Amino acid sequence: MSKALGETIPEFNKKGGGGADVSLSGGLSALGSAGGARTRLEILVIILVAVIIIGGAELTLTVMEVPQYILPKPSQIATALVTEWTFIWPHLLVTLFELFTGFAIGASIGFLLAAVITQFPFVEKVVTPYILLLVTTPMLALVPLLILRFGFGSEPRIIAVALASGPMVMINAATGFRRTDLAKIALARSFGANTLQIFTKIRIPMAMPMIIVGLMVGSIFGLLTTVGAEMVGGAEGLGNRLTYYSSLIRMPQFFAIILLLATIGISIYVFFFWLGKKWASWEA
Repeated sequence: MSKALGETIPEFNKKGGGGADVSLSGGLSALGSAGGARTRLEILVIILVAVIIIGGAELTLTVMEVPQYILPKPSQIATALVTEWTFIWPHLLVTLFELFTGFAIGASIGFLLAAVITQFPFVEKVVTPYILLLVTTPMLALVPLLILRFGFGSEPRIIAVALASGPMVMINAATGFRRTDLAKIALARSFGANTLQIFTKIRIPMAMPMIIVGLMVGSIFGLLTTVGAEMVGGAEGLGNRLTYYSSLIRMPQFFAIILLLATIGISIYVFFFWLGKKWASWEA
């Protein structure tokens, strides 16, 4: 499972190789790399495509006279985002708080479990069935049960996010720890390095690409779980706003929330891609 997850995430290459690789990471690196006529052209093409898509949607919906309660125009979505921002802003803060808190808890526990199971095989045999259970169980199904136990505050959603993101971090981090070159470990031991020194100086740096992949996947899973949990039960958050606006058929406001969530998701991806280029680009 972890291998499949790792293979679907782009590598953190600072520079492309000789081949003409086409991937999402290439588009992001075009936005993040410095200077060059090629980079400016790529950015210009990206902006041009976005303008064509948005302008085309605006024109098509205007000509076809599609009602806004069916599909709002991009201009109506932008207007709704501006006019409703005072009401949306507090819910955005709640969603970000639940996401970051739950992700921090889940990622920390996942990383520690990955370190433990790679050092103690017996622990891995005991823990693995429960980790697989968490991975294969939709965390949203547990939200009503968590609400019964912890109430309608942020706690149930934070726990759901931690349970959703933690296993992703653990699986990928454990895979990275196991891929460490045994020759380097043997050399370190020959120089008198102890287990902790080997883990902090060799295993963690060499596993950093997979660790960052796990953090990226875990945070995106956490975002999806946060929004879903807010839709299932809760009086605050962007997920709650989605349910509220859809119940009133206020589609411009509904799509404004969708736009905000998409922006958060893209920001998460770009952040971890930048982090990977900074800390793990040596893998290239």
